[in-house]
Amino acid sequence: MSQPPLTAAIRRLEEEVGATLIERGRKTVRLTAAGKVLLTEARRLLIAAGDALAATRDAAEGRRGHVRLSYVGSAMYGRLPQDLRLFRQMNSGVRIDLREMTTAMQIAALRADEIDLAIVIPPLSAADGLRIEPYDADRLAIALPLSHRLAASPDLKLSDIAGEQMIIWPRSQGPGFYDQVMRLCGEAGFAPCIVQEAHGMHAVLSLVAIEMGLAIVPASMASVRPGEISYRVLDGEAATFEILLCHRANIDNSAAALLAGVLRR
Repeated sequence: MSQPPLTAAIRRLEEEVGATLIERGRKTVRLTAAGKVLLTEARRLLIAAGDALAATRDAAEGRRGHVRLSYVGSAMYGRLPQDLRLFRQMNSGVRIDLREMTTAMQIAALRADEIDLAIVIPPLSAADGLRIEPYDADRLAIALPLSHRLAASPDLKLSDIAGEQMIIWPRSQGPGFYDQVMRLCGEAGFAPCIVQEAHGMHAVLSLVAIEMGLAIVPASMASVRPGEISYRVLDGEAATFEILLCHRANIDNSAAALLAGVLRR
């Protein structure tokens, strides 16, 4: 820009600001105190504008934002932690809100738009319109206190715990898991003697640890309280169960869509 237009532009800016920005001498031109402040703030605003554009692009592409992910308790003992670690390495700008819930609670939360993604155990009720995809697999195990007379049994079978006091969680919170346990016990020739219900597998295992009874739990949770509980994995295809990824048909959260891509890899 040539000198006359530049001088005119500076004068217009000074008139708009209401302060002299440049001191003009015979041989020198320098910023006034007001001019220095304006220069500093202008540079800060330019950087902030660039950051805002970058953040907007990151949010649109899912590299920045917030994802609400819920899961059944046993999922944290399978592949979910390593998937979350991988996602965080690739998308450090995304905040993940983790919530442990039963399957029934997760389906209701998805419908109420309280969560974006859910890791659930089938079968699912009231899941019409939701997208369901395979995620992981687990199997069942007997959990019993280390002090229990059967804890040292070298070849413990499900039929061996017939008549033992058992702890389970309510069917309303996980009908698939509950029904599978009931079916396996029936096939082993007995009906469980249920003395206590507990909401969530960690609560169930806490009651096992204090010797209130035995339980049938996901085998993946065998690392919980190993100094107090003995775990015996059940054999056979009937003792396995699926873990699913569930979400609304259209994920309108870019960060959640990216996380779903990692989970379904």
